[in-house]
Amino acid sequence: MNISEQLAITAKEYVDKPAFIFANQETSYYELDRSVSLFAAGLAALGYQKGDHVALVMGNSPYYIIGLYGALRLGMVVIPINPLYTPNEMSYMLKNGDVTAVITMDRFLEKFQTLDSELQVSHYIICDSGVEAETDSIPQQKITSFYELLQLGDYNFFRPALHKDDLAIVLYTSGTTGTPKGAMLSHHNLYSNAKDVADYLNINGDDRVIAALPMFHVFCLTVSLNAPLMNGGTIIILPKFSPSAVFALSKNYQATIFAGVPTMYNYLLQAKSGEENPFSAIRFCISGGASMPVALLKNFERVFDVKISEGYGLSEASPVTCFNPLDRPRKPGSIGRSIWHVENKVVDEWGEEVAVGEVGELVVRGPNVMLGYYKLPEETAIALKDGWLHTGDMARMDEEGYFYIVDRKKDMILVGGYNVYPREVEEVLYMHPNIIEVAVIGVPDPQTGEAVQCFVVTDDSNLTAEALTAFCEKHLVKYKVPTTIEFLDELPKNTTGKILRKKLQEHVQQL
Repeated sequence: MNISEQLAITAKEYVDKPAFIFANQETSYYELDRSVSLFAAGLAALGYQKGDHVALVMGNSPYYIIGLYGALRLGMVVIPINPLYTPNEMSYMLKNGDVTAVITMDRFLEKFQTLDSELQVSHYIICDSGVEAETDSIPQQKITSFYELLQLGDYNFFRPALHKDDLAIVLYTSGTTGTPKGAMLSHHNLYSNAKDVADYLNINGDDRVIAALPMFHVFCLTVSLNAPLMNGGTIIILPKFSPSAVFALSKNYQATIFAGVPTMYNYLLQAKSGEENPFSAIRFCISGGASMPVALLKNFERVFDVKISEGYGLSEASPVTCFNPLDRPRKPGSIGRSIWHVENKVVDEWGEEVAVGEVGELVVRGPNVMLGYYKLPEETAIALKDGWLHTGDMARMDEEGYFYIVDRKKDMILVGGYNVYPREVEEVLYMHPNIIEVAVIGVPDPQTGEAVQCFVVTDDSNLTAEALTAFCEKHLVKYKVPTTIEFLDELPKNTTGKILRKKLQEHVQQL
């Protein structure tokens, strides 16, 4: 079974039910499934076949879903790429990923003008309605519109047999530590994780899920797209995140599930005003992508009267491995327990499981774990050992099987021989009533090797570094207290809202 085949099955059960809502227009499961088949047939008519690689370069839209499922139905390998990347940032992924087709929007086509001569791309499929793309350096015969493609093929085209271990998607990591690595996910990886997430969280045909996260990100791909489509849910597509848009869609369509990263929850909390609760119909919220500060979680739940289930995942695991269960009290600060069919454990540097409560590296095993890194056998051997995926995240497990992320292994700060985890310091600072956002990094120090530096966004212009230092001293041992506190108007983030520590490190180096 694979997600494209499952869509066809779901469409037979929920024929007229809305599969998604976009710009106040509903599209039924029947219409979606038919468009997916016609898109796949159109790709086949252009000469593409099972195993060919196609890049999906666009923002949140119906075209994304149709393009993704259509390419997968033909057996093509999909490579999602952030459309806001520069040509230079895209270049490596397009070349390393052996891309021969690109599905994109007219406004992004110019990014490919300087790259086309270096690529093996035969066709650019443009998904804007009624817009004729014009370029100076891309031959016009390479450009095909989305609607032209739908007319090329036969709905009853020959569909290739897809096997569970066939490659389906290559997800390139953000590359914050070097050259991006392409995590290879099979059809079974995608299907199993979507099904297990949907079943674990009981996402069903009555649910209306707001897709506010970028669809090119694996968090949105599985939790906000694939999981709802498993069981007949409706996706409410938001082209770009904004608190006002989320509130409006939630209220207008009585949304039942919202998924986001901690930064989104912070923005929503800051934007909330008035007595009316725009999340009155929400069954629960989902948080992932980064650890959510406990103070933020508690404040959000209090203001919106809604439960947040924090989870954990990574691209290499399709991505979800843990969620806080919905049938029992949630543990703030925890990423929850292992979802069905997935095992998590905490190990030492020799791969041996540590005692309950001790900190070690989180490793994962299950049907969701990637095949490996594309064209990187050495990197694959480092990440996958004896069937376990080594995440690089430091964690601990309590006596009830709940896991807690302490921090990224690479982000740990060593102060005079003592381990300092940035999240621990950040949690303390988030307790301060005037802190909006905070990020902690390690910086070189001639006496202690490394020191703790803090970057703060505040709503109080009179707040001083001295006052925050005194606040930290009440809650932290001396070596964990930041030696430097810098105030910023905003923290650097990627397109999913994740704070970029590397940018902060570069900022320090430039001073």
